[in-house]
This record gives sequence, C-alpha cells and structure tokens, in this order.
Amino acid sequence: MEEEKKTKSTVGVVIAIILITVVAIVAVNLFKGKKKPAFPMSGGMGRNVSSVTSVRTVIAENSVLHDYVVTNGEIETQKSIEVFPSIGGKVVEMKVSLGSPVKAGDVIAYIDPSEPGSYYAKSPVTAPIDGSIITSPVKTGQKVSMSSVITKIGDIENLQVTAKIPESYIGDLHIGQKAEVSLKAYPEDVFYASVVRISPVVDPASRTKEIILNFDKKYEKVNAGMFAKVKLFTLDYEGYPAIKQDAFVNNNDEYYLFVVKPDSKVEKRKVVRGKNVDGYYQVLDGVKPGEIVVVEGMLTLYEGAEVKDISGNVAPAAPKKSEKPADSAAQTKKE
Repeated sequence: MEEEKKTKSTVGVVIAIILITVVAIVAVNLFKGKKKPAFPMSGGMGRNVSSVTSVRTVIAENSVLHDYVVTNGEIETQKSIEVFPSIGGKVVEMKVSLGSPVKAGDVIAYIDPSEPGSYYAKSPVTAPIDGSIITSPVKTGQKVSMSSVITKIGDIENLQVTAKIPESYIGDLHIGQKAEVSLKAYPEDVFYASVVRISPVVDPASRTKEIILNFDKKYEKVNAGMFAKVKLFTLDYEGYPAIKQDAFVNNNDEYYLFVVKPDSKVEKRKVVRGKNVDGYYQVLDGVKPGEIVVVEGMLTLYEGAEVKDISGNVAPAAPKKSEKPADSAAQTKKE
C-alpha cells in the first residue's frame, strides 16, 4: 500500500511538470508571433514611421467683419397720396383697380349722394397727381363719407423700404447706412439699399424706431406692396485676422489654434479672440497675418505633429539671419 501511494504521487508530479512545460512553450510561441520589429526594414535599412495628418488650412489675413441686424420691412412708393371724396354717399362706379396708371384729373370713382326722397347728380372723384393705384380699399355699392379713403396713388417707379429697428440697435443708426434687401418671391437675389431717414421717436408699443431706405438703383423685380427682409449693416470690426470658430481648440476656457510651420509641423498657439460675426472670430493676439492656420483636421493634432496640407497653402519660410527689413530698405533707397 505504501509503495502504491508513492507511485501515484510520483506520477502526479510528472504530469504537473509536463503541463507546466507545455503551457510555457505555448506562451513563448504566442509572444513571438505577436512581437513586431521596432524598426520595419526597408531596403535593408531600418527607420521610424511617423503618422502624418491631412488637414485643411487658411492663410491668416486682416479682414473686416460686418456686424448687422435683420428685421422685416415693406416695399412702398417714395411719394404717395390718399384720395378722399368731396361728398359722402354710395360708390356707384369704380373706374380704376389696383395697379392702374392714372393722370392728374382722371376720374377714379363716382359717388351718388342721393338719399330717399332727394336725388342728386353723381359726384366724380379725380386723381390729384400722376401715378398708379397702390391701394383700393372701397368697392362699388359701399357707403363712404368725406373722411373715407377711396384710393391711394403712388409713383411706382421710385420705391423705398420701411423697416423697424429694435431699440437696442438705434445707437448704431446713421444716414447712408447700407443694407441688403431680400424678397420671398426672389430668394436667391439681393437688392441693395441705403438709409435716407430715421424717425426721431421710438414707438412706445413696439420699442422700435422706423427707418426708410431707398434702393441704390431701380430693380424691375421689386414691386410696391411686397414683404421684405432687411439686413442692415451696423458696425465694422477690422484690423485683425478672422478665423472660423470650428478651428479653435478650447482647453479650460483658453483658446488655441494650430499654426503650420515651414517644416510641415504644427505649433499649438494660445490666442485671444475678439468679436464674432456669423461664426468667424477676430484673432486679437497669437496669430500674425500670413501664417497658415489649421481649420479642419485639428482634433487629433498635438504640438509638433506633422501634417499634410491638402489646401495647398505654403507656410512662409523664416527669414535668414542676414535679412533685415531696415537694411533692405536702406539698400533700395541707396540704389
């Protein structure tokens, strides 16, 4: 019995040693299979392979950001006049309709002042000026008084835009201010106008101030009575490069831009942002005009990363030590 126990114990030890040996051999083989050379061979020579990131860039240039306010407006005639009857009664005939051209003295309508038991001749309503009918609020058979507007006549050859500006912007208003006008009927077109009049008072109900703009030229597509969208330019911010906001990297409320150097590597620059208009920020400090700034592909970049600029911009080479602007200017003057 004793010998049988010893034999079993010896067999167990041998089996354990064999299993440990097999596991060790398998582990070594797996490690060798996964191991890659630190320096891949190419043509018999080993070299480091570094990643190059493709990016898009812009050349930083001093530019002007045009701030603006957008409001609604209406197209009207520059000159218009309301026409009233000289006597009250019933409108028995309308001689014109919306858009009809008229000359001074033309009959617009006839008013019958007759009442039950008394009859009078029809009274004509005539046009006081040349122009076109731009409103026609009354209809045949309608009762009117001497204070009723029969129609409105205007000069449709000379149009203007009336718009209301919020109170917070009235400090930026001035005569001659430029604007872009768009119309729902022609969404792809832009019509240019300038401010010619600013109301001296603020509407207490809407807290707005009315402005009037004249078109810079005659536009055939613009008609009286149209609804307009007015983009009024208020302030200009200039003197600094403007870079789109997506290019900035935010780190703990500090902003950075990646600038491409002549060796195609990037430098992470801390910058100071200024005014923002339509998603573009002024760069007040940190980037100089002429430098190449990454605007797409910067999410994986880091200080010193190598990039491939697919925009085709070339970073300016650093001036040689012997090149001095003052010396060059002096030499040119001497020659």
